[in-house]
Amino acid sequence: MSKKSLIQRAREQYHKRLINSRVLTISSDGIASNADTSNEPSKAIAKSIAERLGATVSGKVKGQTAGTLFEQITMQFVSETFPKLQHLRPGSWTVLNLGNQSAIKTWDFAQYEHLAYLAQIVSENKRLSTTLGNDYMVAPDVVVYRSLYEDEELNNGSLVVTDNICKMADLRKKNGGKPILHASISAKWTMRSDRAQNSRTEALNLIRNRKGHLPHIVVVTGEPLPSRLASLALGTGDLDCVYHFALYELLDAVKAFGTQGREDIIETLENLVDGKRLKDISDLPLDLSC
Repeated sequence: MSKKSLIQRAREQYHKRLINSRVLTISSDGIASNADTSNEPSKAIAKSIAERLGATVSGKVKGQTAGTLFEQITMQFVSETFPKLQHLRPGSWTVLNLGNQSAIKTWDFAQYEHLAYLAQIVSENKRLSTTLGNDYMVAPDVVVYRSLYEDEELNNGSLVVTDNICKMADLRKKNGGKPILHASISAKWTMRSDRAQNSRTEALNLIRNRKGHLPHIVVVTGEPLPSRLASLALGTGDLDCVYHFALYELLDAVKAFGTQGREDIIETLENLVDGKRLKDISDLPLDLSC
């Protein structure tokens, strides 16, 4: 038996956590917890994925709780993989699930610190508040950020910086800047109603409101229906990519379902994969290392 890799082990643990936390379950009626109960393809594909991953029949957690747990478990997967790839992307990395109550906001990062000043002005001016609202604010589910370097670290091995240069470089701690946002990860257990467009809006706000380099902007989802995945994954410019929590199992499930006269579903999914708009969760750590 071949030795399992770091990311393979993390992927398996990722799925176990989703099952053990009852985010991914199968009901007594045979419906997986990420299925749309009003959509037959969704129910069939979701159940097939759940069975392939070893989900059992049990009660599922409530929708909002499932979404929160999915964010946390996705954060754990990233934190157990990406920071360990120092030979590919060295740095002092932090992976954090922000959540609605987090004290850390988007403006706590170098590329978006100017938004704190804007938020203060808007809060003090009702006319501006009415005009601008808070559309410029983004609250990612999971962030990856890089801590800044002391001069001693920058000069390790050779003299890289001195007091008379590099006075505004973001990576230099002496310049008094904030941590650098490396990735914004939107975690959506399913895609119902306008959730896909919410992720796209968040991405566009990160693009438009930044000063400095653009962080990775990705979505991780457990949505089983290819057409809904396509509503978010198709196109370029706002999202780096969409990552499925179990793409390999999804591919097998869709191919099995497609033999029942629904080749269009297979074609939709294959187009997303071939076009590099949909990848497996296991691809995310390496892509973050680019």
